[in-house]
Amino acid sequence: MTEMRRRSRLLVVLLVVAAAVLAAACGGSSSSSSSSAADTGAATDSSAAGAITATKDDAIAATVPAEIASKGELTVATDATYPPAELFAEDGQTIEGMDVDLGTAIGQVLGLKSNFVNAGFDSIIPGLSSGKYDLGMSAFTDTKEREQVVDFVTYFQAGTSFIAKTDGAKLETIEDACGLKVGYEKGSTSADPAIAQSDKCKADGKAEITAIAFPDQNAVNLAVASGQVDFAMADTPTLEWIAQASDGKLQVVGTSFDVAPYGLAIPKDNGMAQPILDALKKLMADGTYAAILAKWGVDSGAITDPKINGAIS
Repeated sequence: MTEMRRRSRLLVVLLVVAAAVLAAACGGSSSSSSSSAADTGAATDSSAAGAITATKDDAIAATVPAEIASKGELTVATDATYPPAELFAEDGQTIEGMDVDLGTAIGQVLGLKSNFVNAGFDSIIPGLSSGKYDLGMSAFTDTKEREQVVDFVTYFQAGTSFIAKTDGAKLETIEDACGLKVGYEKGSTSADPAIAQSDKCKADGKAEITAIAFPDQNAVNLAVASGQVDFAMADTPTLEWIAQASDGKLQVVGTSFDVAPYGLAIPKDNGMAQPILDALKKLMADGTYAAILAKWGVDSGAITDPKINGAIS
């Protein structure tokens, strides 16, 4: 990922950090705050200039359930506040990112157009269950608990890290967080280690960890920058992106841990898991998958053996 790309795609995050001095309290709204597209939930065209494209595979496309194939398109829900997996482009309308490029390419192999729509992270899985969305691609960690509700196809892996103000909390491991406040995105699993550690803090006679949920990652970033929380937890690639955008105000601290797979979420037992897995394997074999990860600077998260429901915890 070039320096030009980093600078041009991080305007929203920079504005969030700059606004911290004016907004010490945040997280009251359940809607995303990045742009008008976030407010409306409207679909955006993911075929932006410079996109890496794929070609239809007739054999794989033939395995798509007829009900879905007849529509010719997929409605893919994502929370576009989580760079570099998903974010809004400079126009404030187009959703882009690693997940968008990969989801678009998977759709192309299947002969389907992928229409990405912005949604609150915690609303995506319920939206899949209700039929509102066909797929969910939003840096979901594939967990055994989530697999009870939806199916996943794993496509990436990432660890968890901490982010704090540059002159703020210094954490090496989660054991250093006793007595601190941690922010995380509502519906995510990012703060689970802190919540578990809080009981250990109490057992050791130390102050507990206070975990505070916010509606999206932009609100989490603002809470850290404003001092509303001492630190935040999220996936390492996202926090590295946010720290770079902050002009030195925020920094990733400690060491990345708890590496786990991302999964593309699919309504339970609807027949799409195997076609998506096959499409992903084709993209891995022909180099498209590697090219997309390289474009977004996340090569280190590549996997070689995608699975249906590959949760490790």
